[in-house]
Amino acid sequence: MATTGRPTKPTNLAVLHGDRKDRINTAEPKPSTVDVAPPNWLGEQAVKVWNTLAADLKAKGVLTGWDVEAFASWCDAVVRRRHASKRLQVEGEVIELPVFNKNGEETGHRYAKNPWTLVLNEADAQMQKYAARFGLTPSDRAALSIGEASGDADDDLLTG
Repeated sequence: MATTGRPTKPTNLAVLHGDRKDRINTAEPKPSTVDVAPPNWLGEQAVKVWNTLAADLKAKGVLTGWDVEAFASWCDAVVRRRHASKRLQVEGEVIELPVFNKNGEETGHRYAKNPWTLVLNEADAQMQKYAARFGLTPSDRAALSIGEASGDADDDLLTG
């Protein structure tokens, strides 16, 4: 069954945001404390992106073993967006394409949107979707109030 409206905020983020206690699911299943590592399929550049944020997100209780694939997808989208952006800088947003007649002979040229724009837009949309779920967007970050945190990446602050 599809739901409408704003997606449900993860409980850890709801707590960090200071949401009303009656709106926080206290019976939510909690993932066991396991080592959170990038999956094997993640490329080298995406692992570098992972390494810049994973420890901090784990320390805040936002990244758990159950979230590995979603966070890895965000890291992968970051790399794809960066690659597409570089290609667009080199090739330009509008490219010249050959035009052929029915016999397959080139008869001229036309201008078209660079296909890398599609790659960039899709990666950007995926990044925004997952970034919001992990509290990585400016609006989500502005709403955070975490109080005293140890900052130790090995602590599972909110899940015990």
